[in-house]
Amino acid sequence: MEKTRVLVVDDSVLMRTTISHVLASDPDLEVAGVAANGRIALAKMAQVRPDVVTLDFEMPEMDGLQTLAALQASYPSVPVIMLSSLTMSGAAETLEALARGASDYVGKPKGGDPAAALEVLAAELIPKIKIHAARSRPRAAAAPPAPRGAPAAAHGQAAPRQASALCIGASTGGPNALATVLHTLPAPLPVPVLIVQHMPPLFTRLLAERLTAQGPLPVVEAGEGLRVQPGRGYLAPGGFHMEVRRDARGEFLRLTEEPPENSCRPAVDVLLRSAAAVYGRDLLAVILTGMGQDGLRGCQAVQAAGGAILIQDEASCVVWGMPRAVHEAGLEDAAVPLGEMGNAIAARLRPAAPSREGNMGR
Repeated sequence: MEKTRVLVVDDSVLMRTTISHVLASDPDLEVAGVAANGRIALAKMAQVRPDVVTLDFEMPEMDGLQTLAALQASYPSVPVIMLSSLTMSGAAETLEALARGASDYVGKPKGGDPAAALEVLAAELIPKIKIHAARSRPRAAAAPPAPRGAPAAAHGQAAPRQASALCIGASTGGPNALATVLHTLPAPLPVPVLIVQHMPPLFTRLLAERLTAQGPLPVVEAGEGLRVQPGRGYLAPGGFHMEVRRDARGEFLRLTEEPPENSCRPAVDVLLRSAAAVYGRDLLAVILTGMGQDGLRGCQAVQAAGGAILIQDEASCVVWGMPRAVHEAGLEDAAVPLGEMGNAIAARLRPAAPSREGNMGR
């Protein structure tokens, strides 16, 4: 099997050397070339024929977003993984790059122990390079997965039970998938939407702002003790697990720094377990594109509580990892193309209550 060829684009000699060293540590990867800026990278593309490009943002002559646009125009099938600083400006640039067609991103390791930084970079970058390279290669068309062991709706019963709460989990490819789904939901939405997207701190706050701007659902980064209201979206903040709880006044959010699950914090499993305990049969869980299997155990809890589960289908996923894990366990009611997910969700939500003044509350 041929090695996956990577073009490393970064104006920092140190970062080019570091990334090249990381890639050389894996026998399935090779550095096809390096470039100090976007213009050099574009000039090298036809010569080195990379399977994947890693791309820095801040570069002279032609920055990362300009280079990304040129790569999308001339080499649209080549995945681009952005190297982002874990800062507010880095988060904003990363979300913009993902919206413009970048396949993924990896945070640049901060200072400190060089060996630890290399280890972190390798753990983040190598799996993403491999999975995006594999996805970009031609493959035979797969038939849509049929529900396996699914509850009522999959066995031909009439209408699915109508949910009073919606939970969504996503990872790789999730920001764009979330924007697509939320944009196609009915407004005003009669239920609350609780969201876990695997992202670091700062990124989730800006993502919530972008999702709100793209409308029609207002989305906020969740806060400790925040009351859950219908017609609102709540995004788990990076670095914290998000749980939903219930007291005499209704539902509210709890944030914890318990250990990561599935190497993630926030984790979809944590949210779904708590939501299944609170909403039971009235919960709809949706698992979108993402690497790994976060959400599998949570979906087991949702099914055990009588709730419903939808997954994004393989063909429309950037990475069919999280939905696939749920599918292979036979937990989903249906696998739905991304473009149809909003309608599929809407069909399973309880109807909006008659309009009343102040029903949104605070």
